[in-house]
Amino acid sequence: MIDCHAHYDSERYDSDRDAILKAINANGVKAIINAGCDIPSSQASVDLAHKYGFMYACVGFQPEFAADATGDWLSRIEAMLADKKVVAIGEIGLDYSHDNYPSKQKQAEVFEAQLDLARRTGKKVVIHDRDAHFDTLAAVKKYPEVKGVFHCYAGSVEMAKELQSIGYMISVGGVLTFKNARVLPDVIKALPLEMILTETDAPYLSPVPHRGERNRSDYISYVLQKIAEIKGVEIETVKAVTEANAVRFYGLPQNV
Repeated sequence: MIDCHAHYDSERYDSDRDAILKAINANGVKAIINAGCDIPSSQASVDLAHKYGFMYACVGFQPEFAADATGDWLSRIEAMLADKKVVAIGEIGLDYSHDNYPSKQKQAEVFEAQLDLARRTGKKVVIHDRDAHFDTLAAVKKYPEVKGVFHCYAGSVEMAKELQSIGYMISVGGVLTFKNARVLPDVIKALPLEMILTETDAPYLSPVPHRGERNRSDYISYVLQKIAEIKGVEIETVKAVTEANAVRFYGLPQNV
């Protein structure tokens, strides 16, 4: 199993981070991509990737923290990209779900600066899109050279097919197992397995039967099982294809 999006730098792991990461790895999680949300969390992601051989990092500014993107923030993110264990720019994007988040204009400025950074460096991007589907899709289409993944995908079947047409992937996690996940199963049914990555967004969004608990990467097995049920294939097929997708997308070692 490969967890394509997690936040083990979260304070929710401060009491047992080392123990839980070692247990997760022992339970069959081959790799974890830890995503940054600002400068401190991006650096923490890099540090975790160097401490644990099976971990890798994404670095970037999430829209919630766009107001903190001041001064030399972009050059600091770019400098982190030189690290061999940094596999993408992320998570970046737009989020219109809260009135107290930075303005749409500020979010767009920070988002597009990072898309342009991806264009210049050839790095993939990890997209955060919440209640901003139209504007997020319009922004990524301005940079056709850039490829990436929409993490914790929450869009429509039609949007997913449009992302497929421009070379993007989607990533799904515990939400797929929720009873109120009405559209996402249809998205999974409509897409080829080769377009799908799996994630946890740990410590958030734990799958059923652990909903409401602190999430962890080995819970990704429940997501794999749900995908298998929807697609009508064996779980081992889903595991093999999604692992191959993650290796290819992030450029991970073939023997990860």
